[in-house]
Amino acid sequence: MMKFLNYFLTTNFLILLSACQINGNSPEEKDFDKLIGLITKIEGHMYDLSQELKVIVAHHEMLLEKKDSILAIAGPSKYNFEGSFSSNKPGEDSTLSSIILLNSSKDLEKSKEFITLTNSLDSLFAKYLANNPEVVQIFSNSAVQASRIYPAFDAKNIVDPSIDITTFNFYYEADFAHNPRKGTVWLPDAYVDPAGKGWIFSLVHPVYDGQELVAVLGIDLPIKEAFDAFLDSEEGYFVLVNQKGDIIGGTNEALKLLGMPVLHNHVYRESIQENNFRDPDFNLFQSKNAEVRKMAKVILEDKKIHFNFEQDSQMKRVLGLSFSNVDWFLLEIQLLPK
Repeated sequence: MMKFLNYFLTTNFLILLSACQINGNSPEEKDFDKLIGLITKIEGHMYDLSQELKVIVAHHEMLLEKKDSILAIAGPSKYNFEGSFSSNKPGEDSTLSSIILLNSSKDLEKSKEFITLTNSLDSLFAKYLANNPEVVQIFSNSAVQASRIYPAFDAKNIVDPSIDITTFNFYYEADFAHNPRKGTVWLPDAYVDPAGKGWIFSLVHPVYDGQELVAVLGIDLPIKEAFDAFLDSEEGYFVLVNQKGDIIGGTNEALKLLGMPVLHNHVYRESIQENNFRDPDFNLFQSKNAEVRKMAKVILEDKKIHFNFEQDSQMKRVLGLSFSNVDWFLLEIQLLPK
């Protein structure tokens, strides 16, 4: 897979590079080695995470196929509830998830039945996190408004039980309208996690029963922890943005060069009731630097792979390459010689 990604990136890069006007200010092929290497590593890692998630999806689909027989022999529920929330506390029992039966459910008994049917997911969730320690949580959100999140967390004080889970991006981005191929989806926007994990991005995968979308399985990775190891592995100034110009991650030095504020994790003061994305302060198109705004247009909208600064006292150029599976761009800032 890594070899394929490297070939894909290199081939498309060479096509773009050949389309550039070749002059004394144009970058050379070797200038892009770091970007290609980093994107290949990140996409390869995300591919591995998605393949492991598909194993759990297959198990979930098997549970739906054998629903009647599983429910017929199901014993007493291993979960007790206090209102909408399972009563187990964080750190109390590592074999249990947090279960939320949202008030938006149209049939509470059906929601409880869904939890009973899918209780075997707990052990698979625990194994997934053990294998992938950078993943902060794994979840299943169902169309019947029953949510399972592992590991257990203080759901009662963080999640508003009146929300409709299907209105959040980590659910609807996996539905048929947004994901007709019914495969793994990388959510392109960083968002505040309703379960209290701060700024995250997610990989999600739909679960179907025939033609009916029954649930969405997903994993959450904190922005900082997910990308620091990759961006810090290469010497240089790197920023990760989506196609809209929102900053997903980056080194503090690179953000300062672009005149952008340093990224801080979200501090919770109230429960989250709707999608919460980056504010305009963290968007390249809103930069106070006119050349940075121009650079964003050239690379993100015009799909050029480099931009030369003419007036900046520190930056020489920005190189930018896109990812193949999500609308992200990795930018590298090159400085003027001292």
